[in-house]
Amino acid sequence: MLAHHKIIAAELKIAEKQVTATLNLLDEGATVPFISRYRKELTGSLDEVEVAAIRDRALQLRDLDKRREAILKSMTELGKLTPELEKKINEAETISLLEDIYLPFKPKRKTRASVAREKGLEPLALQIFDQEHFDLDAEANKFIDAEKGVNTLDEALAGARDIIAEMISENVEARTKMRSYFQEKAVFKAEVIKGKEEEGIKYKDYFEWNEPVKTAASHRVLAMRRGEKESILRLDALPPAEDALVILENQFVTGKNTASKQVQQALEDGYKRLLEPAMETELRVLTKQKADEEAIKVFAENARQLLLAAPMGQKNVLAIDPGFRTGCKVVCLDKQGQLLENTAIYPHTGQGNVKNAEATIKQLCEKHHIEAIAIGNGTAGRETESFIRGLNIPNATIVMVNESGASIYSASEVAREEFPTQDITVRGAVSIGRRLMDPLAELVKIDPKSIGVGQYQHDVDQSKLQASLDDTVISAVNAVGVELNTASKQILAYVSGLGPTLAQNIVDYRNTNGAFKNRASLKKVPRLGDKAYEQAAGFLRIRNAENVLDTSGVHPERYAVVDQMAKDLGTSVSALMKDPQLQKQIKPQQYVTDEIGLPTLNDILKELAKPGRDPREQFEAFSFTEGVNEIADLRVGMKLPGIVTNITNFGAFVDIGVHQDGLVHTSQLANRFVANPNDIVKVHQKVEVTVMEVDTARKRISLSMKTEVGQKSEVRSPKSKEQKPKQDFKPQAGKSTFKPKQEKKDADGDLQEKLAKLKGMFK
Repeated sequence: MLAHHKIIAAELKIAEKQVTATLNLLDEGATVPFISRYRKELTGSLDEVEVAAIRDRALQLRDLDKRREAILKSMTELGKLTPELEKKINEAETISLLEDIYLPFKPKRKTRASVAREKGLEPLALQIFDQEHFDLDAEANKFIDAEKGVNTLDEALAGARDIIAEMISENVEARTKMRSYFQEKAVFKAEVIKGKEEEGIKYKDYFEWNEPVKTAASHRVLAMRRGEKESILRLDALPPAEDALVILENQFVTGKNTASKQVQQALEDGYKRLLEPAMETELRVLTKQKADEEAIKVFAENARQLLLAAPMGQKNVLAIDPGFRTGCKVVCLDKQGQLLENTAIYPHTGQGNVKNAEATIKQLCEKHHIEAIAIGNGTAGRETESFIRGLNIPNATIVMVNESGASIYSASEVAREEFPTQDITVRGAVSIGRRLMDPLAELVKIDPKSIGVGQYQHDVDQSKLQASLDDTVISAVNAVGVELNTASKQILAYVSGLGPTLAQNIVDYRNTNGAFKNRASLKKVPRLGDKAYEQAAGFLRIRNAENVLDTSGVHPERYAVVDQMAKDLGTSVSALMKDPQLQKQIKPQQYVTDEIGLPTLNDILKELAKPGRDPREQFEAFSFTEGVNEIADLRVGMKLPGIVTNITNFGAFVDIGVHQDGLVHTSQLANRFVANPNDIVKVHQKVEVTVMEVDTARKRISLSMKTEVGQKSEVRSPKSKEQKPKQDFKPQAGKSTFKPKQEKKDADGDLQEKLAKLKGMFK
């Protein structure tokens, strides 16, 4: 285990004692949010990202150790384990090297080489492989044996070459060199399978495509692999064979005699038949893993931004799930998100129905003192928004809400449990309204893969994707904190240390015994022991609690130090939390102990100043441009407000209110080169865009966020870090193939060819 600590510390460039402390806490059952928030003294204030990196790398190294043990056991059972081999196996630092060492001894199916060995040709192969001067034909003739199936000189030599070919392909040094060569020089070559041009039109960019594997972007790798999987594309990932053979010849061809010629033949056969396919398979696995990691990273970041979108807060909400022929489902929710009433209106099916709809909405707004109206942004969304705005309802904020995944929720077991007597349209409308009030609390009820962000989510490793998204949701929930007495079991399940069972137990206890009056009461919940309490308590909030610290992020284990602070100032904790002047008098150095250091004390002071502060941005109402409801309404040059709905490696998709998101390609995100779109925009961010091109037939919209010289950017986000433009980046025109040392150009071709690749076709 000590070796693991050293390796991780070196890789992450942090102190070994930080890694050791973190792994000890993880092994004791502590969660990532708890460690990064409440154990800063032990870890040296490592953040969530660093703690998670330590956890994940330790798992990899432990898996490597398990494989090492299995190989040692197998080698021992085979009687092949020598002290030298054991040393090499124990020193192997990667799974690839470990498998290379094991490969020659690994039990395998029958091969040409194994057949040759059964015929007794291994001594001849070894003699040839030594490449000493000897009479080759004379020696080979000695191995002709009809009973063993060796009938001629050529058969003897062919069998020997098969053995040599396998020896070369399984040589550790050769595989290491080939692995490096493939990673550096291999090229993806994609071409359309004859006759599949029309069926695979969405892969048109890859019908004749070449680019170095080393620089291939993750979304292109995943796109090509999907095209191959769907039998549209033929895909290779190979380097020039000539140079590969030269590398192998330099290692294995050591003479210039008849034996060397046999080795040369065996080498060429071994490369083409064994080594090249093996290395290509490895490379494809490696590039898939890297593409998955990048896509999962993009997905997780997008999901986090969406989960942490600004909440409107507790309001009386009227929510509408729009529709044309089938009407609009309307629900009224109280400040806690409870369903009060539901009905349907038909404002888009005729004049008489319009008047009835007007009367219904006005009556509901007055009856339930509606403060906000949430309208789903799907079919008929803009038309319904126009209808509602035309009613001029007083004191009600009208907001379009992203309804991605609402239909998934409405048909889920969670929704059926919440609303067993309501149909799916009512449940969907409730979800839309609750998303406006608190996006995080509502979105945790939906599989993150269904909330409309990310790229190629169905093509990546699903277990790794799920693990990453679980981490993301857990991080978001614990960053915000959870109100213990109103939280659903779904959001409670993501609180550090709880999980679904304890979350259900908390809800059951709350329903039976009434609201929790203090955090300590959590210990009365069945099966919620000291460890779970330690992990969870600091992330749970109790409004109007008996102890004012229960409303804050101060952990109960540190209440005593706050009590002492108040006592030293001659006041109460409650008064201390209300008086900034008193707080300024606290000298944290006075309270440092062996267990509590300045990092924790500074966190406590921040909580005293703003107890239970929600880290999310303040809610800001947004509306699309009136009169621009369909693609047909768009004109090149229009400047429109929009909301970022999804971010990919090649740009950002923006909703401008026309039922089809437009793409702002990376080259159009700013007046400078943009390497990472997340440096410029965030999901749910409000932006101003300019319409560049419109393809009504294919429903493709090209947008730009570039600003004219002297014009200020209209990106509206408190956290935006847009800098002054350094240069006007323009993609170079030319063929859609990658060439080394040229300016990178996205494989999706010009902007119009990029539109809707993920949003539409690859969803």
